[in-house]
Amino acid sequence: MDLPINKRVQIGLTYIYGIGRSRATKICQEAAIDISTKVKDLTEEETVKIRNIIQRDGMVEGDLRKAVSMDIKRLMEIGCYRGLRHRRGLPARGQRTHTNARTRKGPRRIAGKK
Repeated sequence: MDLPINKRVQIGLTYIYGIGRSRATKICQEAAIDISTKVKDLTEEETVKIRNIIQRDGMVEGDLRKAVSMDIKRLMEIGCYRGLRHRRGLPARGQRTHTNARTRKGPRRIAGKK
């Protein structure tokens, strides 16, 4: 994935799925790159260093998305509580649903709508 060129390296790395602020900071420290450096100012060597660290340290992008979806699918297949919540499209981590939870439940369905 291409990083936004006008952003700082720390922020630019967060555009990669699976890398947040703290992991981006650790990657920059390990590659000995100042976090305030702009992405466009990175040398080819620094870019290669960052790429190698990301590949070595764990899953990102497609592999991570696949792993997460497989984990959710497994929960649904074994029929555990979290799997049932995913199947019904409700919050899976104990949040209240009497009010709120509109993101998971979707828009309100009006009772007397014709």
